[in-house]
Amino acid sequence: MASHAPTPAYRRLRVEERRSQLLDTALRLFAQHPPEDVSLDDVAVAAGVSRPLVYRYFPGGKQQLYEAALRSAADELKQCFDEPLEGPRIPRLVRVLDRYLAFVDEHDIGFSALLQGGSVVETSRTTSIVDGVRRAAVEQILRHLPVVEPGLRLRMTVRMWITAVEAASLIWLDEGKQPSLDDLRNWLVDQFTAVLGVTAAHDPQTAVMLEALMADGDADTAAVEPPSLS
Repeated sequence: MASHAPTPAYRRLRVEERRSQLLDTALRLFAQHPPEDVSLDDVAVAAGVSRPLVYRYFPGGKQQLYEAALRSAADELKQCFDEPLEGPRIPRLVRVLDRYLAFVDEHDIGFSALLQGGSVVETSRTTSIVDGVRRAAVEQILRHLPVVEPGLRLRMTVRMWITAVEAASLIWLDEGKQPSLDDLRNWLVDQFTAVLGVTAAHDPQTAVMLEALMADGDADTAAVEPPSLS
């Protein structure tokens, strides 16, 4: 990958500062180009350091740097779902999606390469990092629902919706970032309540939970116990 960015002036930084700088630089490059098109030389030039210095911090080479950058991005994505447990629940979901979709918009190429796979630097470890984001997203969404112990159907519904959000984000990128982010976010919120409605027709716990969710506005809504299986 030819780098045309001006080389920043070299600055002596503390170890953690330098490592953070290299990770930020790598993340930016991986966000702008498919991972296989980014070399250690590209990272060194963009960071204004020598190639041996990059190796000093990441002796495993590009693979180690990519996985470290991916973990950093995964941590940022997980934070998108970190929302205070207060106030009406649907507006909470709106804020979460706004942060998530802003990340997709900013890291479009990297996000697409990451989720679609096929990269020459993809390994079981990178796949595990991505799966960790999905699990964290599901756990965070379930925390905001008025239930004590989410049952199987409710957990499956939330997991399927997270998968739909990922798919919609990829399609949105393929379609030239259309419709607008606001329209996409509103559509995904409507999809969330719609799939809960389908599950509610087959699951008493989800039915009661959805009624409380739609009532909205009551932060003290009693948590719904899972239905008895006896």
